[in-house]
Amino acid sequence: MKNILPVFFFLFTIVLFSQIEDPIKWETSVQKKSKKEYTLITTATIDKGWHLYSQSVPDDGPIPTTFFYDVSKGDFSLIDKTTEEKGHTVDDPVFGMKIKFFENLAIFEQRIKVLGEVTSINASVEFMVCDDTKCLAPTEIDLVFNLKKGNTNNSNKSIIINNNETNNLLYGMRKSDMSLSMKKCKDELITTTSEIKDKGNSLWSIFGLGFLGGLLALLTPCVFPMIPLTVSFFTKKSGQNRSAGISKALLYGFFIFAVYVILSVPFHLLDSVNPDILNEISTNIWLNIIFFAIFVFFAFSFFGYYELTLPSSWTSKTTEGESSGGFIGIFFMALTLAIVSFSCTGPILGSLLAGSLTADGGAWQLTAGMAGFGVSLGLPFALFAMFPNMMNALPKSGGWLNTTKVILGFLELALAFKFLSNADLVAHWNLLKIEPFLILWILIFAGLTLYLFGKLKFPHDSPIKKLSFSRIAGGILVASFVIYLASGFRVNQETKTFTPLTLLSGLAPPVGYSFMYPNDCPNNLDCFKDLKTGVEYAKKVNKPILLDFTGYACVNCRKMEEHVWPIKKIDNYLRNNYVLISLYVDDKKLLPEEEQILVNRANGGTRKLKNYGHKWANFQTQFFQTNSQPYYVLLNSDGTKILNKAVGYTPDENDYAQFLECGLEVFKSNKKE
Repeated sequence: MKNILPVFFFLFTIVLFSQIEDPIKWETSVQKKSKKEYTLITTATIDKGWHLYSQSVPDDGPIPTTFFYDVSKGDFSLIDKTTEEKGHTVDDPVFGMKIKFFENLAIFEQRIKVLGEVTSINASVEFMVCDDTKCLAPTEIDLVFNLKKGNTNNSNKSIIINNNETNNLLYGMRKSDMSLSMKKCKDELITTTSEIKDKGNSLWSIFGLGFLGGLLALLTPCVFPMIPLTVSFFTKKSGQNRSAGISKALLYGFFIFAVYVILSVPFHLLDSVNPDILNEISTNIWLNIIFFAIFVFFAFSFFGYYELTLPSSWTSKTTEGESSGGFIGIFFMALTLAIVSFSCTGPILGSLLAGSLTADGGAWQLTAGMAGFGVSLGLPFALFAMFPNMMNALPKSGGWLNTTKVILGFLELALAFKFLSNADLVAHWNLLKIEPFLILWILIFAGLTLYLFGKLKFPHDSPIKKLSFSRIAGGILVASFVIYLASGFRVNQETKTFTPLTLLSGLAPPVGYSFMYPNDCPNNLDCFKDLKTGVEYAKKVNKPILLDFTGYACVNCRKMEEHVWPIKKIDNYLRNNYVLISLYVDDKKLLPEEEQILVNRANGGTRKLKNYGHKWANFQTQFFQTNSQPYYVLLNSDGTKILNKAVGYTPDENDYAQFLECGLEVFKSNKKE
């Protein structure tokens, strides 16, 4: 168990980079040489900056490009080996060997002899591509060679078509047909102010959560004992020169902050590759299952059954760097602290990482959270170095540190089911619905209540002679939360669903995702999950459209649906005045084959639409130049005119009501003309 964490990080990296759009496109063609002989030609078009490797590379090098031809039926045979172009041969500094690779374009040819009646040849190619900073996971693509037509065809069975043709095919409308209504209403500016305000506040709230997470990390056995030791080191090292000791301690605290902020930088690079990649990552089924497994492992580590640490060689390397002295030495001291304390800080950071990836704002919110974590973790070292007497007020290390770890273990176990719920929702497994989720949380927090009252013991717990006031107060608080969770089984007679719990919005499945009271739309509203069908109905009833870009794993979407939409005046608009079309950008259900096509991205490049989530995310970025959820657009009944300024997360019921009223006012005004 000790070094299992690197395995999880490897799996995370593979899934993460699998979300990057494939930088290579494969095409096949056929040349007829004689009545029985053909040449199968495979052409690889490689994006700028990427390399495809040769069929022959040295051992311990990258994965070679390898072709597999299906000769099992015996209706054709191969003549010689697959040939390839000259390419480039260089001394690769990463692999430390001479490697042949291709860039921009690569052509492979395989001669065959036909032995029977053959119309097509099936094959596949396995390959790996790298750029100057990373390599993508090995990929296998199916190839089909049509011997009768002999023309070029795309192995992915997809074509790139112009934007107007794509939009008309997929959505029944063209972007050029859509326009913003010239009519205005007096309250329209309020919605834009609200949108900007909420977005700004969200970064500060994530920073605050990160800061709180850092404070929790300080109260763990891995970090708390380090405070007096480190501060003592700086004060003694500087001798009589107190100002030098303070400046070094401040620098040490800054480097702790910098280490955690640097961890978020790669996600900004990913965000620039693909505007909705963070949404892809956060809703990836297998990545959510990996997060579930990691959090369960973290929880039992906090319970004391085993310890998860990074490889000892990492600590040895950073400890060696401490001897460098000066700025470099202090930086390596900060890095060493981050590594040796990982068994306690890692689970908290994992919660922050996963939570930020599922929130709107993506990489910037992750950076804000990491910054808050780094500030709260580094600040005490600087403060206690400046005012050493303050350390006298610190409580002594003892059993309370292990109690803190165990409490965090229960929290990690509860959060683990959030990620399993995400996977269940987007994959449509229909297993972890609201009822089993609430039951699991009730059991977990009931267990925490028993632990605080001394009825449960874990391996590293000290004997409890007498319950402290903090344990009794904590036990009563957690027991109250268990009762609160049980209240989630109350039925709302108006919506015919369970009553949504404010504290669990976005953590628990939607209340409509239920075994006992299932409903396909929030609050039993009438809604459409297909754009064309919804628009046709809006035309029929002559009502405006509320276009709702949402997601199964979207926290703020659940908050809007469960706590804003049920408000009487909002519900009246949605139920009586608008046609609701909800488009889920993380729906993993596969598209019909004819819709699985390559499309142009809004910011350049191409992507293949594989599932409904891809389709609706592409629609949002192509037509509205944004990829955040929730996102609400009001359209006229035929979907060609935007009635007013679209809004995102708008928790203020008055702002949201004014947004809906404004759209309705413009719609009625346009009808009169």
